[in-house]
Amino acid sequence: MRGPQRPLVRHEFALGPVAAAMLALAVVLAVVAPLYGYHRDELYFRMLPLQPGYVDQPPLTPVIAHAVIALFGDGVVALRIVPLLCAVLSLPVLALITREVGGTRFAQALTVWGMAGATLTLMFGHVLLTASLDLLVWPAALLCAVRAVLRDDGRWWLAAGAIIGASTFNKLLVVVLMVGIAGGLAMCGPRRWFASAWLWAGVAAAAALALPSAVYQVTHGWPQLAMGAARAEDNATEVRVLMWPMLILLVGPVLAVFWVAALHGLLRRPRWRPLRFLVVTFAVIVAFVFVGGTQFYYTAGVLAVLVAVGAVPVADWVRTRGRTRWAWTLVAVNAATCAVFALPVLPLPALAASGIGDINSAVGDQVGWERYAGQIDAAVVASSAEAIITSTYGEAGAVDRFGTTGVPIFSGHNALWDLGGPAEATDTVVIAGGQGRFVTHVFDACEVVDELDNGVGVGNEEQGRPITVCWGPVQGWTAMWEAFRHLD
Repeated sequence: MRGPQRPLVRHEFALGPVAAAMLALAVVLAVVAPLYGYHRDELYFRMLPLQPGYVDQPPLTPVIAHAVIALFGDGVVALRIVPLLCAVLSLPVLALITREVGGTRFAQALTVWGMAGATLTLMFGHVLLTASLDLLVWPAALLCAVRAVLRDDGRWWLAAGAIIGASTFNKLLVVVLMVGIAGGLAMCGPRRWFASAWLWAGVAAAAALALPSAVYQVTHGWPQLAMGAARAEDNATEVRVLMWPMLILLVGPVLAVFWVAALHGLLRRPRWRPLRFLVVTFAVIVAFVFVGGTQFYYTAGVLAVLVAVGAVPVADWVRTRGRTRWAWTLVAVNAATCAVFALPVLPLPALAASGIGDINSAVGDQVGWERYAGQIDAAVVASSAEAIITSTYGEAGAVDRFGTTGVPIFSGHNALWDLGGPAEATDTVVIAGGQGRFVTHVFDACEVVDELDNGVGVGNEEQGRPITVCWGPVQGWTAMWEAFRHLD
């Protein structure tokens, strides 16, 4: 008969390695912060008016963009302070997860140095995206869940619920994480937690904090569902293919071994039996991405946590075979590979030739905005246009940031459509981007006068798209503004 399992040992926190990895990551992200240029989403956030919510997101990330601009000035580096902090602060949280599941100082060091160089940490830590805050939020929520189970302390469920609820001010995707945790507990246990007042207090905390976001969705016709459907229509086929290699590329091939080791250990290690709910949580997130077909990187938060768990069996294997030096070499090579994929480290001609932008659009989306704005300005001056209509929020944000003509800017893309279209008396407009090809029927005449060109051959959504001048709207702008609306 098998005796009772020994409790997991919580080793000393690896303060030195954690602090060193945090410092190294902060330095790298600070050095690359001004390189290339704004990301399209950063340009979008800085021009959105502050509102309780938007058709494509809750309000927190635009609030952050406005706040850092007010504090530190209207520059790209200011916008990247918060993602840098989220990336750096995620490292001690991940180290605590490794420690919580029995990881030694060596295992914790593998976690933080490995994740400091992972694609997802570098990519979301470099650019202000809604996913940047998830670098910290998802590991923090799962750390609380792990502690609740392993320490038999229900108060951690209350903390997890508070984190999840507060995160809905940034992204509603975190609700899927809560569903994954609940599904994991139901399928794998410990099911007794469903009888705990602490767990339901955590659910209540999450619901209370999520209430403003829920009210906005209800009172505005569930725009997030429309947004998700639009993204799926545009991206689903590509996402369902890309999501599988991205499970490796988001952390790098070396750290992919860590999360595979985590899944194996969670299923096979008796002392990790209470943590098997994490396997189901991971499966729920992967299934959501596949079925929804929205964004392949939605698995990033749970992947980071699995890497932290998997560092324990990897560290054990490395130590028993005396392969410590090899382990550090592989972690360093993984970090270098991820940096090239995730950060603006290549010269622009080399970036164009590498094809990295075709796989990681976040890199290509940092190139060309000032030049695009200059081309649009030139078309406005040449045509004496009274308004600019852009096809994407990136183009709108670029003109808003770099444009010099003072001509009003409009766009039908996502939340910008809700701000309204040109004045009724407007006759001549410049339409930037691909939408100019599809709205010619609502004007008396249109002419393509240029095409967007970043000058370095880097592919992105704007490169090669037309700049069109159109005259004579066939009806009033209020009536025809619907023709410009699109969600993606």
